[in-house]
Amino acid sequence: MSRRLGEPAGVPIGLASNAPAGIVQLEWCAAFNGPARVSVHALKYDGERRLVKPLSELMAARWRAASVGGDILVPVPVHAAKRRQRGFDQAELLARAVGAELGMPMLYALQRAAKTSAQHSLGRTERAINVAAAFGVVPRYASEVRGSWIVLVDDVVTTGATLAGCARALYEAGAFAVSALTLARER
Repeated sequence: MSRRLGEPAGVPIGLASNAPAGIVQLEWCAAFNGPARVSVHALKYDGERRLVKPLSELMAARWRAASVGGDILVPVPVHAAKRRQRGFDQAELLARAVGAELGMPMLYALQRAAKTSAQHSLGRTERAINVAAAFGVVPRYASEVRGSWIVLVDDVVTTGATLAGCARALYEAGAFAVSALTLARER
């Protein structure tokens, strides 16, 4: 899963180069297959929180090697019902640990304003519609978001619809720029 650590920033030749709408830089560590898929599923669905440390170390190493900027890490939030069901938010766990590795603050600045369908069962267009207005900035953090370069943190990016929805909410709150860092990317 560390193969991309030595690669230059951006998208390798052969992959679609367009970042999700509103995302100025998207970085990830591995393709979403093999060990990356097993790790994400073990963390997310089996509650294997001991994976947070090694996964966040990989993510921090990739960001250290390839980032072009960022002030604050913001996890992509799960809906409150999903958080209660799992007992945690995997993106928040990863963002806290990545922040500790990079010496960057983590702010839980986004909330899911609406419960959405599980993205994994939807196509590209349906995913975009599903999360179009799903995210909002937590009012008490609006002043910290305003003028900041936000780095969204999530476990995996597939179509980018979720990241685009988060970016939209952050820009509406006055963010200067929005980048994203994930463990894996679906090809």
